[in-house]
Amino acid sequence: MPTKAELKNKVLAKKVEDASVKAGMSVLELFEQYSKMGGFGSRNLAEALEILEAMCNDKDSVNFLSFTADLIATGLRGVIAQLVATGKFKVLITTCGTLDHDIARALGAKYAFGSFDADDSKLRSIGVSRLGNIFLDSQDYGVLTEKFVHSVLEECSKIKKKWGVRELVEKLAEKLPNDKNSVLKAAHTTRSSVYVPGFVDGAVGTHVFTYSQTHEFAIDPLKDLSELSGVVFEAKRTGALVIGGGISKHHTIWWNQFKGGLDYAVYLTTATEYDGSLSGARTKEAISWNKLKPKALHTTVLGDATITLPLLTAALLSKSR
Repeated sequence: MPTKAELKNKVLAKKVEDASVKAGMSVLELFEQYSKMGGFGSRNLAEALEILEAMCNDKDSVNFLSFTADLIATGLRGVIAQLVATGKFKVLITTCGTLDHDIARALGAKYAFGSFDADDSKLRSIGVSRLGNIFLDSQDYGVLTEKFVHSVLEECSKIKKKWGVRELVEKLAEKLPNDKNSVLKAAHTTRSSVYVPGFVDGAVGTHVFTYSQTHEFAIDPLKDLSELSGVVFEAKRTGALVIGGGISKHHTIWWNQFKGGLDYAVYLTTATEYDGSLSGARTKEAISWNKLKPKALHTTVLGDATITLPLLTAALLSKSR
């Protein structure tokens, strides 16, 4: 039985060090300082890099990338595409808005700097939609994408009349113009699978519905579930980088519970846990649900993903060079 003094020494073993920054330092040097500071969010960010590095270097780990659609309306779209292009994340789980925004941007839609304090009635009167502090031409969201989606569906319906969502997304990605910042194109190139559990909740889902009203065409979401089941059960280990919350996050951890949970998990979130929301739930809560293994490497980083994800991605890419 350890003595109080021994326990105290163990608890106080790792000392906080003062950080030091310098002009022109690399992102990896910055992360080294984060790991020394030990206090507050810097520690979690440093831990996140360590876990992501271990996860991506584990050849037996099938890695999930979960993210919400709002991020694709920002310049973070390019960073997420870079992550996907590494080929380290073979399963992407997101929402229908990701398809909407990614397709629109790939087709040339221009998104503009806006303001959270804008007059939304005035924006509506001039045909501008607001997503947070991003503005976009209302014609670029649904009208632009519908023609493209319907043209792809015309081709798909000649092949077969019922498609899994993942299959259809892959076909849409295949037909997109080349765009290095397209998440869907990057997934197609790396043969990563894109799953959209809330497929009907967005413009592309609605485009499929309108097409089906005059053509024989149907979506089979159960096919996607069968595929995901196979992915999880065939994997020796699994890991996940979860950006934001909602259905994307839940679908990721939900399927991993059936094999005892994730072996690696990094959450990036701004949500609070005190309202019991799934979006705000920390990684450790998932252990109680069998969605994360008790001995998994895991951490939760609190902060805006448009700030934290580029830092983590730059450091991760530097580590892999």
